[in-house]
Amino acid sequence: MLTSSKLDNPGRDQVINIRVQQIQRDLIDHAATILGKTRSDFMLEVACREAENVICDNTFFALDEERYQEFMAILDSPPKVDEELRKFLTTKSPWD
Repeated sequence: MLTSSKLDNPGRDQVINIRVQQIQRDLIDHAATILGKTRSDFMLEVACREAENVICDNTFFALDEERYQEFMAILDSPPKVDEELRKFLTTKSPWD
């Protein structure tokens, strides 16, 4: 994941272009003005924050104590041995 020091680095060397409707640009400009930011800074900050949320939502989940214990018990128990699992574990990887 990107660290804030990498995100705050002013040495930007990549370009992202998007097409928007006039009303969308006006909305973004208004929000950026309220925060005292440029359109680019505002859009970059919001896009990065949302990207981090999407990544986090796909890698982190929270459980209450009871469900956490159930989850840990499942992880700690040996897998049920069946033909599908045996086939999966013995099949050669595509990159091998």
